[in-house]
Amino acid sequence: MVTMPILIQTIVNAVALLVLDWLLSSVTVLKGDGGTIVTILVYLVVGLLVALVNSIIKPFIKLLALPLYILTLGLFGLIVNGLMLFLVTKLTPVLGFGLEVTSFGAAIWAGLLLSILTAIISIPFRNRTDEQ
Repeated sequence: MVTMPILIQTIVNAVALLVLDWLLSSVTVLKGDGGTIVTILVYLVVGLLVALVNSIIKPFIKLLALPLYILTLGLFGLIVNGLMLFLVTKLTPVLGFGLEVTSFGAAIWAGLLLSILTAIISIPFRNRTDEQ
């Protein structure tokens, strides 16, 4: 597993969230009334929150849920991805903008798509971080 610097993870997550917002009607990034710069900043902040939740909280959840991972042959990872995305949706309204997902089921599907999108978008950055 290749770890990327938090700045690259934030940018990759922001772009993936932009695509996810465009693809799914159940996922919305609340941008406020600002212009283009504010919209970009909102996507970056939400991308940073997703990166922080995935790098700080997700490993503990995966460790606690290890028996369920084994029992379901790894499919419980879909639930954990959805849970992390749903956690971000609960953290962002405090800021007045952020991520909104209609239901936990939608969060599971969005988490699956988000992980696929981030894997695809981060391909150019993998070779760059391997060289360092």
